[in-house]
Amino acid sequence: QVRLVESGGGLVQAGDSLRLSCAFAGHTSMGWFRQAPGKEREFVVGVSGSGGSPYYTDSVKGRFTISRDNGKNTVYLQMNSLKVEDTAVYYCADSHLRIGVPTVMSDFRSWGQGTQVTVSS
Repeated sequence: QVRLVESGGGLVQAGDSLRLSCAFAGHTSMGWFRQAPGKEREFVVGVSGSGGSPYYTDSVKGRFTISRDNGKNTVYLQMNSLKVEDTAVYYCADSHLRIGVPTVMSDFRSWGQGTQVTVSS
């Protein structure tokens, strides 16, 4: 069964914004990854089970914001000032960590099927 379901991707112009959503089961630590064609899957951001102390990769810091609503079983990724380089399939992931913030791929257990984000110049 699929436990993580992403939505909110689309085709936008550089400078535009998108908000991605991820439906999940449980209150685990969470994160977002992305994968562009021909590239390895890349860590974007992680957050603790309580929503505190998010950790962002440098390329998105100041532009992307992660948040979560455990009551709605949803985690969000607000993406502002999008760049062509942000084009990728974005994946929501859950973590086995009980405390703290997951920051590397080995901290995560599984990924959703992804949502495509395409940014045109």
